Amino acid sequence: MKNRQEKLKQWDKEYLWHPFTQMKEYLEEEPLIIASGEGCYLTDIEGKKYLDGISSLWVNVHGHCHPALSQAIKEQADKIAHSTLLGSANVPSIELAQQLLEIAPPGLSKVFYSDSGSTSVEVAIKMAFQYWQQKEGDYKEKKTFISLSQAYHGDTVGSVSVGGIDLFHRLYSSLLFETEKIPSPYCYRCPLGKEKESCSLACLQKLEDILATKNEKIAALIIEPLMQGAAGMISAPNGYLSKVRELCHQYNVLLIADEVATGFGRTGTMFACQQENVTPDLMCIAKGITGGYLPLAATLTTQEIYNAFLGDYQEKKTFFHGHSYTGNQLACAVALANLKLFKEEKLIKKIVEKVTFLHKGLEKFKYLQHVGDIRQVGMMIGIELVKEKKSKEAYLWQEKMGNKVCQLAREKGVLLRPLEDTIVLMPILAMSLEELNKLLEITYQAISLVTEGE
Repeated sequence: MKNRQEKLKQWDKEYLWHPFTQMKEYLEEEPLIIASGEGCYLTDIEGKKYLDGISSLWVNVHGHCHPALSQAIKEQADKIAHSTLLGSANVPSIELAQQLLEIAPPGLSKVFYSDSGSTSVEVAIKMAFQYWQQKEGDYKEKKTFISLSQAYHGDTVGSVSVGGIDLFHRLYSSLLFETEKIPSPYCYRCPLGKEKESCSLACLQKLEDILATKNEKIAALIIEPLMQGAAGMISAPNGYLSKVRELCHQYNVLLIADEVATGFGRTGTMFACQQENVTPDLMCIAKGITGGYLPLAATLTTQEIYNAFLGDYQEKKTFFHGHSYTGNQLACAVALANLKLFKEEKLIKKIVEKVTFLHKGLEKFKYLQHVGDIRQVGMMIGIELVKEKKSKEAYLWQEKMGNKVCQLAREKGVLLRPLEDTIVLMPILAMSLEELNKLLEITYQAISLVTEGE
């Protein structure tokens, strides 16, 4: 057994290239290789257990190895694993589409499947662009997209084009199409120098200015509703999202809601848009759609947008986009089981108590000397570390404080992953209060020990 463990570690370093990982440093570290999971815990090849504090990159909902989800895959595999959705249909994808539209914001009526959050956004971008090109009337100039300055929407070229995180995106700038950028509602570090309590959403003034002067050229605005995830868990103030929706409607611009991270209960409601009664024109979903079991994504849209793609064969109005595994039966089957568990477990209702528990538990973090800001929307939490609290001075990049905190938490049995110096807590929605308390306690200890040496 020991020999096999050492071989796996060797092969990992010899053959694998890990995503979002500086491999030079990785090769110098002891690798964490997960062998199994059960409930809210992961177990490595040496038998050590870790509480999954980031839901395995924000995807797991009901816990690992949930019998109902595993059984759904087994039963579907006994029927068929995959057949194409190009020009033909399959049972699970039809049933899932119907159920997704039942729980989605009202007005969304069509489902287009893909394979990841990035591709769901790519689909939305292309749909929005093609919609205006094919819509009756003089709309051919509507080709530009608006996005937020700290946006992250995925890693395909289109989704990177509407991104705004220099660390991830600057290198590829020559490959990208140009977009209009508006400031993110980063209240802790307001780009306009305003105070949250009295700003009256001043950060939206630039959006209104762009729409007022360039609406004839703007196809769509894309936004992560309520919480910008990869930017460092930047939470939008109340009313921000609904005001964005109002402005887009006023100036005849489509609204794309990227609910890849925020969907399926993460913000305390099934979808973040529902908290401000917003129906986007296109909505991108992925991550929690299968409960964290298999890759699947979807782009939901309206009948109005769908109708612009209808025409005789010779008109070539078809949406020429698709993937080999689009609408895969195994993924759709487990997604259906995931939605069934949401209902049976009354999970959204149970989340309310957990959100309150987390909010109270985070209070003591405010008194740590190097915690600058705590941002929470439902079960999505960002704890921003700073070198100096009063001035909000950030740590130097090379100090890697976020990494050090997460490394110590790992040694203590909790898996976390930072966004620079923002510590992300994204617990599995099914975590018990006892497990949530453990998550908070170890995170607190790790931050305190690393930043204050206590």
